Amino acid sequence: MTNDDALARAVTAFRAGKLQDAAAVCRDVLAGDPFDVDALHLLGAVSARQGDPAAAVEYLQRALQLAPQRADVGNTLGLALLQAGRASEAAEALREATASAPDFARAHCHLGEALRAVGDLDGAVAAYRRSLELEPGEGQTLAALGETLHSLDRPGEAVDVLRKAADALPNHAAVRAELADALQTMGRLDEAEKAYRAALALEGDLGRALYGLGCAQLAGKRYADAAGTFERILAAGAEHAPTHHNLAKAVFELGRASEATAHFRQAAALDPAGPAAGALAVSIPGDPAADNQTVLDTRKAWFEALGPPPAPRGPAGGVANRPIRIGYLSGFFADRNWMKPVWGLINRHDRERFQVHLFSDGPRSAIRHGYRDEPADRFHDISALSNEQAAAVIADRQLDLLIDLNGYSDPRRLGLLAAKPAPVLAGWFNLYATTGMASFDYLIGDAHVIPTEEERFYTERIVRVPGSYLTFEVQYPVPDVVGPPCLRTGRFTFGCLASQYKITPQVAAAWAAILLRAPDSRLLLKNGTLGQDDCRRYVLELFEGLGIRPGRIELRGPSEHYAFLGAYDEVDLALDPFPYNGGTTTTEAIWQGVPVLTYWGDRWAARTSATILREGGLGEFVAADADDYVARAVAWATDPAAGDKLRALRAAMRDQLRASAVCDTETFARNMEASYRSMVGG
Repeated sequence: MTNDDALARAVTAFRAGKLQDAAAVCRDVLAGDPFDVDALHLLGAVSARQGDPAAAVEYLQRALQLAPQRADVGNTLGLALLQAGRASEAAEALREATASAPDFARAHCHLGEALRAVGDLDGAVAAYRRSLELEPGEGQTLAALGETLHSLDRPGEAVDVLRKAADALPNHAAVRAELADALQTMGRLDEAEKAYRAALALEGDLGRALYGLGCAQLAGKRYADAAGTFERILAAGAEHAPTHHNLAKAVFELGRASEATAHFRQAAALDPAGPAAGALAVSIPGDPAADNQTVLDTRKAWFEALGPPPAPRGPAGGVANRPIRIGYLSGFFADRNWMKPVWGLINRHDRERFQVHLFSDGPRSAIRHGYRDEPADRFHDISALSNEQAAAVIADRQLDLLIDLNGYSDPRRLGLLAAKPAPVLAGWFNLYATTGMASFDYLIGDAHVIPTEEERFYTERIVRVPGSYLTFEVQYPVPDVVGPPCLRTGRFTFGCLASQYKITPQVAAAWAAILLRAPDSRLLLKNGTLGQDDCRRYVLELFEGLGIRPGRIELRGPSEHYAFLGAYDEVDLALDPFPYNGGTTTTEAIWQGVPVLTYWGDRWAARTSATILREGGLGEFVAADADDYVARAVAWATDPAAGDKLRALRAAMRDQLRASAVCDTETFARNMEASYRSMVGG
């Protein structure tokens, strides 16, 4: 038998997967002729297939030394080098192969793979495109090109290429998953979901497609659907930090705060350097199962994981004979509804004694309501700056005091605050628990929200201003107050316009108890989450499980803010969620004449409504505990005189608030300024 005949038999065995038989034939040939290039080439390919790339490289390099112009050998050598993790050498071998045989489509494709492996994505794109010029419509090359374009953040091009790849490879689930990923990157979520489902139809347990589907649902605010998808992944036994993290985000938005905490903790345990620990620190005050100590421990642990605390920054200089330089940091200056307490203070600062700096994650032009532009104020748009850059800008202003208005509501800027860019750093307005951050010197609250006995749960020194720390002023157009709807409809309507993530299972249970004890009443819920069908179904099923039929609950999604406030026309009594009360929601409800029923909770976040109501002359709506909360709600709904009482209350509400401490922003400003002077020693 000639060598050619033997090698033909070896090739047949190789193609049939009989690798040992093929190798034996090659060795027999090489025993008689050690310089047979074809035998060396085939033995190298067999070794690579057997998982021995080192041996493969040795055989193939010998073959290429004997026949340096053999592009087919160079191509196989490149693949073996890639398999061995020697990507740079693979790229060089494949460049030589394509130089020897410019029309060798597979070599160009494999060169693209090698270039991707060394990080030369643009070079890989060029190689794949050349391969496709020679072999148009080749599915695997199209798929590789699409993946590379997506990696280069060119999703539009990637989508076009991946659609062709999917047509060429109709049974290839991973190609459809990659197409779906690219569509999701472009924000084309409905198309992405369709592509993910096509991938799953081909391969039902394809983890990347299922995970991508969950991410698309999460991005589309379809939190109930997303939760179900991520739960399906975990039910299959996966221990995947991003899945736990995203499931936590989904269930948190649905109000399942304790479940969210558990999954954030699991994600953080699996990936300590990932984002879950920070997300846990953000969400923990709203978990009914977490107490003040848990909040403190969680936030301290997260801050300490960031690294050593900042070096103390020296004082800006004596303030006895000059205005105090004060800065306010916020990502929300343009949000008119949120800023009611902030502008009420800033507009009334004594500019003779205070120089005001506003550090904003947005332009001055975005602030359309509330702020009375003062020529002496300094406005700094830091939206394009990193935390390090923004900290440098703030430090350059040589402030005496920086007031953080973000808290954990804008966690992107926590790194800036960790750097402590001013000698004194205080938190106010958007903080309702300790920061846990050593960089903060003070938290500003009041006697309602922070009892003395709870100061041990704060890393900061507590400053209490007289009245409410959320003293506010409404300076933008709002609807007129109307009479209670029960007088028009003959039916008492409870309502809550707070975010869905505040409506925990415990809140739902309390509200269900109210509805069951007041059988002629109804409940109106309105928030952004309820704009999605799946989330509405989730809420209706939640209450149905508590004995409340769907007809007694009306669910509405988001709307423009003026129209949003108009929904209070249909509410007789607003119900406050717990332990994460309304703040802005409470001020908006009472300004529209709708009293808010709350109760004195076990943490700052559970007392924010109490401080507003008590200082607004509405203390009768602050119950002692959860049972009292339910009883008072039932009493209102079953009182035949409730409509007349509410009509009188609503008609007088705004005048009552304007005359109360909660809207006395002038006095509040003087009290805050006194606190500031104390903080800086002025």
